[in-house]
Amino acid sequence: MKRILFFTAFISALAARAQQTDTADLAPVEVKTIRAGATSPFAKTNISKMQIQAQNLGQDLPFILSQTPSVVINSDAGNGIGYTGIRIRGTDATRINVTINGIPFNDPESGGAFFVNLPDILSSASSIQIQRGVGTSTNGGGAFGGTINLSTNDLSKAAYFESNNSYGSFSSMKNNIRFGSGLVGGHFTTDVRFSKIKSNGYIERAKTDLQSYYLSTAYIDDRTSVRFTNFSGKEKTYQAWNGVAEVDLKGNRRVNYAGTEKQGVPYSNETDNYNQDHYQLLFTQKLSAKWDFTTSLFYIKGKGYYEQYKAGESYSDYGLPPIINGSGTITNSDLIRQLWLDNDFYGAVFSSQYVAAKSTLSIGGSLSNYLGNHFGKVIWAEQGLTDPNHIWYNNDAIKNDWNVYGKLQYRLSQNLQAFTDLQLRGVNYSINGFRNNPTIDVDKQYRFFNPKAGLTYTMKNWTLFASYSIGNREPVRDDFEAAASEAPKPENLQDWELGVEKKWKNTSVGATLYYMQYRNQLVLTGKINDVGAYTRTNIDDSYRAGIELQGAAVISQWLKASANLTLSRNKVKNFTEFVDDYDNGGQKSSVYKAADISFSPNVMGAATITFNPLQKLSIDWLSKYVGTQYLDNTGNAARRLNAYYTQDVRAAYSFTKGWLKNADIIFQVNNLFDKKYEPNGYTFSYYSNNKLATENYYFPMAGINWMVGLNVRL
Repeated sequence: MKRILFFTAFISALAARAQQTDTADLAPVEVKTIRAGATSPFAKTNISKMQIQAQNLGQDLPFILSQTPSVVINSDAGNGIGYTGIRIRGTDATRINVTINGIPFNDPESGGAFFVNLPDILSSASSIQIQRGVGTSTNGGGAFGGTINLSTNDLSKAAYFESNNSYGSFSSMKNNIRFGSGLVGGHFTTDVRFSKIKSNGYIERAKTDLQSYYLSTAYIDDRTSVRFTNFSGKEKTYQAWNGVAEVDLKGNRRVNYAGTEKQGVPYSNETDNYNQDHYQLLFTQKLSAKWDFTTSLFYIKGKGYYEQYKAGESYSDYGLPPIINGSGTITNSDLIRQLWLDNDFYGAVFSSQYVAAKSTLSIGGSLSNYLGNHFGKVIWAEQGLTDPNHIWYNNDAIKNDWNVYGKLQYRLSQNLQAFTDLQLRGVNYSINGFRNNPTIDVDKQYRFFNPKAGLTYTMKNWTLFASYSIGNREPVRDDFEAAASEAPKPENLQDWELGVEKKWKNTSVGATLYYMQYRNQLVLTGKINDVGAYTRTNIDDSYRAGIELQGAAVISQWLKASANLTLSRNKVKNFTEFVDDYDNGGQKSSVYKAADISFSPNVMGAATITFNPLQKLSIDWLSKYVGTQYLDNTGNAARRLNAYYTQDVRAAYSFTKGWLKNADIIFQVNNLFDKKYEPNGYTFSYYSNNKLATENYYFPMAGINWMVGLNVRL
């Protein structure tokens, strides 16, 4: 099937190439209602297709967003390929709403955004918008730190064939081919991509083997468009989610403990394996000169497992009988287990937009259903298995999610514009037990009202905005298991934003003040479970307050610069820490009146200086600073991530020659000065021998490393 699609699209691309000369791209309409417009009263950053392509050498999506305000990124493997993470204003991906073409991407149960499941999706991306704070109403889980909206559906009117290839440190490589028919017969278009990414990783054995494809075909006329989009990712990554113990950090910072329960050489297949297939059918109809309507159907199929070698496990823990032989009864054995997830996520998204001289009205919503099956297999035991097909746990989950919203943007005067956004959201969530706690059943219903309102004032080159937003969201799966004795509460956020921007001919400056007041915020405790997932607890009262500063200038024809700086306070009030007491049993507690929220640096900054010494040559100097972070909510200096400052440099040279429409050679050196730093980690403490013991684990990033890329377009 893939070969047929490849051949058909390739032939149509070549046939159309001779007929099409217009290279202009037409922007999609399905993301209009969920993205913030140019004058919407929210903090936002837009990233264009050109900006994405300039830095897309195979690293995951968070690394493309690293230079945007209030962003901190991390990577399990240490080099940005494989499992990666992102935080916006200190909040992690479980509370960052991610959509692709307006369709929710976050995992409905964990809330996480696992970009490793969609390798090289950036090569098909036409634009990205990041909103910080609650932002506008969108589809899927509520946004607490921000939203990331990615679009892939720009229309290229001219046929093309493109190949992007890169190679670099740790045997990292990316190869893809992309081709499109352009606009055939004035109505039809097809785009196809095949990609492969591999890396050995900076951390020992943190190998990745990623494959993906993308197919989009559409019919388009002046009033109607119908588009079918199918993209898929397949990942195999050697586990690197255990981190590096503090005692090993200086002398052995690349060590990987995964697979080491096996005596001798670590187990070679201690891997995570997952396939994810996305199907999107998008229909847009222009109803009149002022009204348009869009609806989308989607289906996401995910299936995979991670495999572990476990030493000295009890058969009874897996519901297996002991092995009886001539010498006696064997109750324990080394074994290999697989923990599976088989899920289906499907639904519909709809929106309609009315545009008049003074107002824009958007009405939309979504309805989705998630079916998740969690189960485990034991596939081998050193002492033998009586049932090689035995499943030792089998837990189902069902989650229904719906929302409706209305947004009105109205011009009160020539300079003043009002914005109102009202959303109703409902969630029904049932869980039939957990692997380690099979008797815990969850059946919860949530109803949320999320209003937003704001004003935008524009005059000449000044823009001033103010907004107030309320966000609510439900706990995720891990929260229910971690707090079995006391059910976690939904989170509530009130977000005040005040922003100003001034533009001149070659310069712009801006500032955004924000105050985010949380009630029952689920905050990272610093403790991690056996699959790398953090446990969280409700905090009655906490807040994030800060200022985001941005500026950009074209200094001369050959020199331009941009920078951003975030200064903030992130506090949890009256936090009670509970620490296990191994001497006497139970726990000891300590109260902290106003400690820093974990993983929330008070200072973040980024700067980019671009030189153009030649017409076709561009050189970017990129800097990133992240201040001190704490691994838990105590503000304890012994449980922290040190501040770091890194520099990267990237050079790109473009040229054309004969039949070669365009070629780009890109060379990038990351962490130019070989900084040893760790942007992520976890901690746990306990009392033993009447002393407090603390164990910290870190996720180190690679020292100096490089990538070189060659992108060719015919």
